Amino acid sequence: MRELTVDLGDRSYPIYFGEGLIQQAGQLFTKHGITSKSPLLIVTDEHVAPHYLSNLESAFAASGYRTASYIVPAGEKSKSLSQLEEIVTVALEAGLDRSSTVIALGGGVVGDLAGFVAASYMRGVKFVQIPTTILAHDSSVGGKVGVNHVLAKNIIGAFHQPEMVLYDLNTLRSLPYREIVAGLSEMIKHGLIWDAEFIAWLDEHTQHLLTLEPEALSYGLYQGCNVKSIVVSRDERENDLRAILNLGHTIGHALEAVSGYNELLHGEAISIGMVGSAKLAVHLGYDASIYHETKRILSKFGLPTQIPTHLNVDQIMNAMMHDKKFKEGSMVFVVPIAIGQVEILKDVSAQLVRQVVMELKEDV
Repeated sequence: MRELTVDLGDRSYPIYFGEGLIQQAGQLFTKHGITSKSPLLIVTDEHVAPHYLSNLESAFAASGYRTASYIVPAGEKSKSLSQLEEIVTVALEAGLDRSSTVIALGGGVVGDLAGFVAASYMRGVKFVQIPTTILAHDSSVGGKVGVNHVLAKNIIGAFHQPEMVLYDLNTLRSLPYREIVAGLSEMIKHGLIWDAEFIAWLDEHTQHLLTLEPEALSYGLYQGCNVKSIVVSRDERENDLRAILNLGHTIGHALEAVSGYNELLHGEAISIGMVGSAKLAVHLGYDASIYHETKRILSKFGLPTQIPTHLNVDQIMNAMMHDKKFKEGSMVFVVPIAIGQVEILKDVSAQLVRQVVMELKEDV
């Protein structure tokens, strides 16, 4: 089992990587002082529950924990205030108190939703992430939690750090291939923003990752989480440095919103957004090789690099105006200036962004 620490002083927490961690969950909860006197609430989705919920419940029962559970529909649409209200109702009926812990068993949607439940229930209870997707190696670390509004993704949320993250690699074997590919998009992002050597390693081990070869997968997830933990440790609440983790997200979130959160997977939208950011860098005078290399590595993993032609440019631009990164009439963009290095630009003109969006549609 690998272990990594997110260093936040007295709120630091571990990320565990290994096989069979769901079966060890009760022991790890006891080790970290999570009380068994108050009930736990497991939030999961309809795809994950049949595979892992009963095993997790059994592991907790064996260590003396009482659990309640709630299963949400799979997909981005579950990140909603209506689902939040239903989960809080279950929590109240199950007797959760201020010493209880909410557990996210699933991918990024479940993690964001369950985390926001934990952040808001009784003004904040403990929270543990048990990610079951590759994509969630990004979202499960760092404490950003929240739900969507019909006009904007993640616009309602909070910072609420978990007590720990349990990354059971066995859960990834049940992922559909498209989910595997989409999840690797955020792993590539961590290399593009911070670590050129990691990009070279990803390039060399593409097939090992796509086929979930255990050693490559464990190393890739560890390195991706390591980049994020370093950034979060230096800037927990995104005052400056942490914004680099948003590479590709300004365009990507807009694409998700415009397509109704049901056409593009998050990692697919972010892939297109990263190509857009690299294209923007070329327009701003940076070396074109950054764009070509970004597009090449994403394409090699089978990720999309072009905006679907039926999506409307005006709607995409409008969605970006609702993004949290739109401030005082200007767009904030994370732009690559080399492989493994980015800059945060706080005054990017909407006209230039519109041109980039049009080029992404036309694959220019």
